[in-house]
Amino acid sequence: MDLEKKFELIRGVGEEVITEKELKELLETKQHPIAYDGFEPSGIANIAFGIYRKILLEDLLKAGIHFKLLLADWFGWINNKMGGDLKTIQAVGKYFVEVWKASGLNIKKVEILWTSDLVDDKEYWKRVVLIAKNTTVKRAARCLTIMGRKEGELKETAQFFYPMMQCADIFHINADITQLGLDQRKINMLAREIGPKLGWWKPVVISHHMLIGLAGPKAKSGFDDNSSYDKEITSKMSKSKPDTSIFVHDSEEEIKRKIQKAYCPEKIIENNPIIEYCKYILFKAYKSVKIERAAKFGGDVEFFSYEELRDAFRMGKIHPLDLKNAVAFYLNNLVRPIREHFEKNKKARNLYEFVKKQNITR
Repeated sequence: MDLEKKFELIRGVGEEVITEKELKELLETKQHPIAYDGFEPSGIANIAFGIYRKILLEDLLKAGIHFKLLLADWFGWINNKMGGDLKTIQAVGKYFVEVWKASGLNIKKVEILWTSDLVDDKEYWKRVVLIAKNTTVKRAARCLTIMGRKEGELKETAQFFYPMMQCADIFHINADITQLGLDQRKINMLAREIGPKLGWWKPVVISHHMLIGLAGPKAKSGFDDNSSYDKEITSKMSKSKPDTSIFVHDSEEEIKRKIQKAYCPEKIIENNPIIEYCKYILFKAYKSVKIERAAKFGGDVEFFSYEELRDAFRMGKIHPLDLKNAVAFYLNNLVRPIREHFEKNKKARNLYEFVKKQNITR
């Protein structure tokens, strides 16, 4: 694959790339750049994690990226996920690996790391301290929103370790690219500033879109100073709000029920979750999307690009109910292999049953 195709494939993963020029330079000088994403093991997986993340990863792997998936168990512990119990968090991490396997992701092509292994290295903690010594308390406090917490929600001193450790992760695992969601933007920008100061490097930041929850857009709530991203972060699909999130274990009937209730105003494209799932999931997973309708409503219609479907919906040529039926059908097809893996595989089923029984804390 030539450099331009690699660049376009990688660029397509990000809603924001900082910077495109640096990404091109990186691809020119390194055949297999290292990228990473980190995950707090914190409950049942939804489609943003189990389907969308896998689709993005496949594009990066095609482009020759060496990808590291970091199971951030200590971060979940600091953030009091799963009741703040580290062993429970680690069990959820193992469940996450089963979700990746079931989604069809080739686990052999990615490198899976655990924070609990990184912290055994004293050089890791040296990086954490160096970063902390070069970061003001005010800046660290502002970065706490990466935890899904607002500045005023700081309750424990341990929470100040979180952004410093996440910044250290980037350099400790030699990541050339940070490929996380837009909600992690603040810490990635800190890494770009602090890396050169400490004699390290300036990572390229590729931030992917945050899938909106089924309830639709929400008012800004102070998660990001950049107002264009705050609303997206606030409205994202959340595991802690089950009825506005589609999970990889949801039955076909449950998926249909949730989609039917979803926010999808006629002719409105902006902040419409059903339209979003077409753009970010369906047209990346399928070559076309077919909408089945009774003859009296125009009959079946098939779209071969997101832009075609978007324009038809905006012009009122597609009714929200017809679009919802199609989206529910395709999403169920994508979820089915994961759902069946956890039904048939004993190890996976036991992990899922364990996670289900836990008190999933925000």
